Amino acid sequence: MNRLTRAQIGRPADPVRIVHLGVGNFFRAHQAWYTHRAGDGWGIAAFTGRSAAMAEALAPQGGLYTLITRGAEGDSFEVISSLSAVHAASEHGAWLGYFRDPQVAIVTTTVTEAGYLRDASGGLDLAHAGVQADIAALQQDASAPVSTTPGKLVAGLLARRASGAGPMTIVPCDNLSHNGAVAAKVVGALAVLVDPSLVGWINENVSFATTMVDRITPATTGEHRAAVAAALGVEDASPVPTEPFSEWVIQGAFPAGRPAWDAAGARLVDDVVPFEARKLALLNGSHSLLAYAGTIVGHETVADAIGDERCRSWVEAWWDEACRQLPLPGDELDAYRAALLDRFANPNIRHALAQIAGDGSLKLPVRIVPTLRAEVAAGRTPTGAARVIAAWVLHLRGLGAPVKDVNAERLAPLAEGTLDESVGKVLTFLDADLPGVREAVLAAAQELAASAS
Repeated sequence: MNRLTRAQIGRPADPVRIVHLGVGNFFRAHQAWYTHRAGDGWGIAAFTGRSAAMAEALAPQGGLYTLITRGAEGDSFEVISSLSAVHAASEHGAWLGYFRDPQVAIVTTTVTEAGYLRDASGGLDLAHAGVQADIAALQQDASAPVSTTPGKLVAGLLARRASGAGPMTIVPCDNLSHNGAVAAKVVGALAVLVDPSLVGWINENVSFATTMVDRITPATTGEHRAAVAAALGVEDASPVPTEPFSEWVIQGAFPAGRPAWDAAGARLVDDVVPFEARKLALLNGSHSLLAYAGTIVGHETVADAIGDERCRSWVEAWWDEACRQLPLPGDELDAYRAALLDRFANPNIRHALAQIAGDGSLKLPVRIVPTLRAEVAAGRTPTGAARVIAAWVLHLRGLGAPVKDVNAERLAPLAEGTLDESVGKVLTFLDADLPGVREAVLAAAQELAASAS
């Protein structure tokens, strides 16, 4: 069987006008898909985060891959051609070369919440060894290889300023509140230590867009490769399974232009915050709840868990609390909740709960704690939020999905001692030890522990 190639689809690579960092499945099901559908000559040069595996898989295919949209009634297949080049993270010269090119107008990122390397106050973590190494390297040589996302962006912007390539827009696409402001903050903090004069140039030439992104995208398996081979008669080393639903809301300026993403279904708005808050609380918050509580009671996928009336009631209780804090009309929130239940129950999307469970130390503070605080401030006991935190406490203590967290070493002591002691330490870590919360979390944890399979 022949490998998927551009010759087979008769579409040459578009000129590179977008650079992307983080070639994961979500990016390929989302931003790359929107760019492909826009169809107006905006090619993407994509760089892997750490491993070169994705570049090695896609380079022989000319950046092509198959998007498998898995609806409740069956699968559809679409070859995505927007990746004009795929590079390993180590190809730093190529990274700088794109930034020097005036045709390149946009940089997008999907590096997870952890990739922005923030400290407890939300600023750049200057104690991080990678950050320190990147600062030292760039102080000595502006073209020196660097390893962190802030370091790569600053290195690229140094190269762009030196080449006079003009303005550009940086578009973070991670599940992180105010992600544009977050990216601007960490980039500015690193830039001022490398070359203070770069900060003024960034302020005048670089726009940081804020986005809300949404599309459930499981990991690729051999089943997906076999499905492509059967349906299309070609070998695809890395197809991407996804759901029919997709949403992209964008706020920001594009001084050097952008694809017609809006024609492909994206929404360009003046204020992304209400959409961001809705998605973080209702989709991502319930995902965290299911990832911890669902695996504790024996489920492996989102569809399995939402099919359990007990888990579904926990999700509905969380949504009731979260919706009280969201600045959107009630009928819009009801429609979104109904759509989420349909999406979660899709039997063809085997979205592993263990995959969702990673990096809870970064996710719970933005997905769960704001609602918890607001409920306490309104004089209510946040039982829905308490259950999510209780499930995370038990997760840290060894129940359910295995712990995979960027802060795993800091979290280990939180799991020690009695359950009551562990609850107290976790709430302190989350800065959420508010009146009535500890009792609610402990009660939920005891109930969940008794239900563990």
